[in-house]
Amino acid sequence: MWERIRLIWRTVCGAHRSDDATERGSFVEFFLPRLTRGFFIRMGVVAAVAALLFGFVLIPCYINGESMMPSFPSRGFTLNWRGKYLFSKPKRGDVVIIRYSDKVYYLKRVVGLPGDTVAFHRGDLYVNGRRLNEPYVKYLCDWELPPRKVRPGHYYVVGDNRSQHIADHKFGQVLEKRIDGAPLW
Repeated sequence: MWERIRLIWRTVCGAHRSDDATERGSFVEFFLPRLTRGFFIRMGVVAAVAALLFGFVLIPCYINGESMMPSFPSRGFTLNWRGKYLFSKPKRGDVVIIRYSDKVYYLKRVVGLPGDTVAFHRGDLYVNGRRLNEPYVKYLCDWELPPRKVRPGHYYVVGDNRSQHIADHKFGQVLEKRIDGAPLW
């Protein structure tokens, strides 16, 4: 059975090439393959799959900012998994990627769901009047923000690094359709 699978693999993909009876290709043949029609077809298929995958499903995102420290580094790279919320809604505590403009995304944490009341008092986050335990917040915070109700179809998002002054931090309600996905790692 395995011999038949190997034969099919070699026939369909042309993945193995050898000119001798040992059926072993050389190191040079692996890195410098013969430029045949099959090679160009495989390269075209790989390029098309990569363009679709990294253009529509896993969008490369560069992290540049300290708002999610220490959960995410101030400079780094992640992939935006756009399928995360295809069949579900974001939950409290989820880290989401928000589309701000065509090529600008924000990485934030969901703290309030539609209909929730969100407030900050002495640096603590209160959702629906109860203090929320946030183990991911490591830096001291002195934020003060009166209660506000999250509108239907919106989520309340904020970064994990709350040591920045509240005026310097981008946070608040975002439309559900602006949530583009979640970081892959």
